[in-house]
Amino acid sequence: MVNAVAAVDLGATSGRVVLGYVGHGELHLTDVARFQNRPVRTLDGLHWSILELYRDVVEGLAAAVRQEPQVSSIGIDSWAVDYALLRGGRMLGTPYAYRDERNLAAVAEAHALVPADELYRRNGLQHLPFNTLFQLTADRTAGMLELADSFLLLPDLLAYWLTGRGVAERTNASTTGLVSVTDGTWDRDLAERLAIPGGIFPELVDPGTRVGRLTATARRGVDTNAVVTTVGSHDTASAVVAVPATGQDFAYISCGTWSLVGVELERPVLSEESRLAGFTNEGGVDGRVRYLHNVMGLWLLSESIRDWERSGETVSLRRLLDQAAAVEGDVPVFDADDEIFLAPGDMPARIEAWFTSRGLRAPQSRPELVRSILQSLADAYARAVRKAGELSGRSISVVHLVGGGSLNELLCQLTADATGLPVLAGPVEATALGNILVQARAHGYVEGDLEALRALVARAFPPVQYLPRA
Repeated sequence: MVNAVAAVDLGATSGRVVLGYVGHGELHLTDVARFQNRPVRTLDGLHWSILELYRDVVEGLAAAVRQEPQVSSIGIDSWAVDYALLRGGRMLGTPYAYRDERNLAAVAEAHALVPADELYRRNGLQHLPFNTLFQLTADRTAGMLELADSFLLLPDLLAYWLTGRGVAERTNASTTGLVSVTDGTWDRDLAERLAIPGGIFPELVDPGTRVGRLTATARRGVDTNAVVTTVGSHDTASAVVAVPATGQDFAYISCGTWSLVGVELERPVLSEESRLAGFTNEGGVDGRVRYLHNVMGLWLLSESIRDWERSGETVSLRRLLDQAAAVEGDVPVFDADDEIFLAPGDMPARIEAWFTSRGLRAPQSRPELVRSILQSLADAYARAVRKAGELSGRSISVVHLVGGGSLNELLCQLTADATGLPVLAGPVEATALGNILVQARAHGYVEGDLEALRALVARAFPPVQYLPRA
């Protein structure tokens, strides 16, 4: 028997609803609905259009049930750190997007209360100015925490609207900076020192928890008994579940808008060297640790294309990549981790400014700029892979590159060249697959540990190998 579950997979630029069919060694996906996710800038900052997203999710789920009436479970994953404040179950304002500038002032205020090195020992997180604890500090400064009685990260918010039950899924909660890296519970002492009210923290639950059935308003007229089930609701946590690794000596790159580069461990690495190197210890499914470094990712390329298209021009990514592959000789490279590339807009100009401010030659054409972006990413990946191995003591013999970036043949080859290791590319749909497999296991459709789930992925979606060139 083949069983059907639905995955809601939300990214920073788009979202979708996918049907997953699992059973007796079978695993395949069917896209049901795709929709855009476009943040909106207002007078007070950059916000997510969360109500529009919820409407698209509900309509997509209704379409999924009409297509497959036997859907038994629904799982939701999205990007991390962003949240909504609530009071009495009502949302207090539209959630801010993590690229909003309000977070920068909050960093200094939070560090004045708890030094950065102590934060790392407590939460294990790489310093990023948009981590949830900094955003909550900004809300506290604005007086918003005096009004709130709870907060929910965005996938948990959508699950609450679908079921009426508000919980915090643990892998995503680990990215807030307010969960203890040693025992996986809310660090209430840390919250008190940051003047964040302890009463706003929801119940923590593990991936595979049944949250509840859809409410009448969420069913949109379709008849279903599907239950919302927590997954690795941080999209990278789901993606890592579906890395088709056959051993432990691998590094992974979950490559999309962001690129998350790291290894999977049993215990966190909390050394000062790890902190200074910018490595984070995030929660994974089955209690694993995602020891990784955030690299800016294909945001650099997608934002450049958006800038070129603002004049009304249509830009072909395929043609750009072909032209970039034909560029001969070395290209100038830049630091893909530089925070100046975090905000949206004017990406080609900001990359050029990075070079000119250092007295360096900037790329002279679009193909050279695209090649520079991809080479800079590959170099950043190689640095992160090497450092992850050094800091964790993990031997690395292969790199798995999953997500949308696995379709970029030039990036995959440059990554193999830069790391000096074989790169196994795919699956493209790693996040949706990990989402679906955690649901399927929770409902008894598949069994086994993460290695068993990964073996199923490897059989269903064999990766493409790129060998390093001399």
